[in-house]
Amino acid sequence: MTDSRLPEVADAARLTAALRKAGALDAGAVREVKVLHERDTVVSHITRLGLRYVGESAGAPQSLIFKTPHAAFAKPLANAGRHEVAYYTQIAPRMPALLMPRCFDGNFDEESLAWHLLLEDLTDSHEIATAWPLPPSRGQATAIVTALARWHAAWWDHAGLGETVGAWASIADTAGDMETFASHYDRFADQLGDRLNEERRTLYRRFIDRSDRLLQRYHSHRHVTITHGDAHIWNFLLPRAGVADTVRIFDSDQWRIGVPTRDLAYMMAMHWYPERRQALERLLLNHYHDTLIAHGVSGYTRGALDQDYRWSVLWHITKPVWQWSINIPPVIWWNNLERVMMAVEDLCCEELL
Repeated sequence: MTDSRLPEVADAARLTAALRKAGALDAGAVREVKVLHERDTVVSHITRLGLRYVGESAGAPQSLIFKTPHAAFAKPLANAGRHEVAYYTQIAPRMPALLMPRCFDGNFDEESLAWHLLLEDLTDSHEIATAWPLPPSRGQATAIVTALARWHAAWWDHAGLGETVGAWASIADTAGDMETFASHYDRFADQLGDRLNEERRTLYRRFIDRSDRLLQRYHSHRHVTITHGDAHIWNFLLPRAGVADTVRIFDSDQWRIGVPTRDLAYMMAMHWYPERRQALERLLLNHYHDTLIAHGVSGYTRGALDQDYRWSVLWHITKPVWQWSINIPPVIWWNNLERVMMAVEDLCCEELL
């Protein structure tokens, strides 16, 4: 029996086959699938499924997370679904244990652009640190940065980067991206009018003009890793009180090879107002660096981390423009713009130009 609200791909027979293939179900079979809860995120639809079995099902999951595209973004953001399915099915199995929810099944259909992921349900054992947009406590932030450093250390200067894992953007690729960005920026600036002051317009123009020099850091292919790409604190699941477990990272649809501080700058400079960022930034960067070293990264100095962090903060002035260009709501991109601009000023990032 399958809840009528679910697509055919989540029926009892297909879930049985997926769980058996993943080694999560032996002789038993899924008898009933029920929708326990569903919600939309900004770009995806999340359904929590309750399962009942017939036959031997000891150890099989009693619930699952079924992730599919948000109807409004299914086609314009189809590549994000393709990307996330690839991560969970090809790369996550090679990650250290207990960094991400387990994936039981994932598929992207190139013809229809439909995709889905069938993930471990951690609802009972884990929780998101805060309700958006509240920043985390110091302890929560430290736990999150620990998990992020473990993720980065696992792929730090890995021989497979660009070969068997991900792809490098060429100089022509990044130049093309900047040309596209410049076009978006022109329209963005025209629409904002006097809400984007001349000082910020000058910063954007200088940034675009000098982007080829700034991109040399990426094109060095040195001290790089797989970055998450959307590493705000609400994409981390923390163990609930009394649960002995690790932080898990989810929503990996924007992963790529990149400079690791991209994730740290996105987490702190993009999403935290100055008082909170200034209170935690230095402490967390120190902890991140210590964790990298503890997990085998060498030759990356604390000074290099600071330089990369400022470089990444500056690059994130592009993020609100990209978000605007795909119709992300202003409540997100406008606040991101204000916060990242304050961080750029605070950290004197314009010096890098």
